[in-house]
Amino acid sequence: MIKNQESNKDILTKITPLILTYNEAPNIERTLKQLTWAQQIIIIDSYSKDETLEIIKNYPQVKLFQREFDTHASQWNYGLKKVASEWVLSLDADYFVTDELIAEIKEIKGDRSIDGYFIPFKYCVFGKPLRGTILPPRQALFRQENSIYIDDGHTQLLQIKGKSPTLSNYIYHDDRKPLSRWLWAQDRYMKIEVKKLLETPKNELSFGDQIRLQKVIAPFIIIFYCLILKGGILDGWHGWYYAFQRMFAEILLSIRLIEKEQLETNERNKNF
Repeated sequence: MIKNQESNKDILTKITPLILTYNEAPNIERTLKQLTWAQQIIIIDSYSKDETLEIIKNYPQVKLFQREFDTHASQWNYGLKKVASEWVLSLDADYFVTDELIAEIKEIKGDRSIDGYFIPFKYCVFGKPLRGTILPPRQALFRQENSIYIDDGHTQLLQIKGKSPTLSNYIYHDDRKPLSRWLWAQDRYMKIEVKKLLETPKNELSFGDQIRLQKVIAPFIIIFYCLILKGGILDGWHGWYYAFQRMFAEILLSIRLIEKEQLETNERNKNF
């Protein structure tokens, strides 16, 4: 056998999908229907109060664990400890794994120098995939033993040791939860993003995050980016919907930044 090469027979049998859930009844069945090839699926649920758990019961290969949510990294790392297979496919409950991606994964050649794969995204609005998205490829397929999550703002970042090439086929991000839930989540996320932006030295922030600190211009840049640079204007009202979503999220972040900075200024003035 060639050095660094390993047997790759039935690679799908070596992969365990790992999913986090909380009130994902509008999404979880579409996600699970695309994972029937998996011998076992691990779900870490944050005590859902809707029909999520009832839907999950229809899939016998699912092994369910419940844990109170604290941070995304802690939740993911808890899930990693429950995985017994060599490889993990980490998925949000609104991720739809396409048939083309499954076929591509099945053809992966064994290489011990590779510890993970980035997978690109297509964002969907009411089920319609858009031409472009602000979501970067995510390191969603990786070896369990060489990986750990750390917190990164409101989300998480995977750290692995070996090389990580990018696959060519997509995961669809297709969230069907109501707008009220999206608004609730965005406000929660933006409070965490404010903490990250204000506590991280500016020279350690990405260019995009440095723009977000400008507050006033960031929402206008994001709508231009979504509609023009990413071609969202060609997606009709679906593209405008997504652009307005992202612009609203940036406006909310700007408001939270202003609020935080003003509260800190008032606190300092009280001490003089």
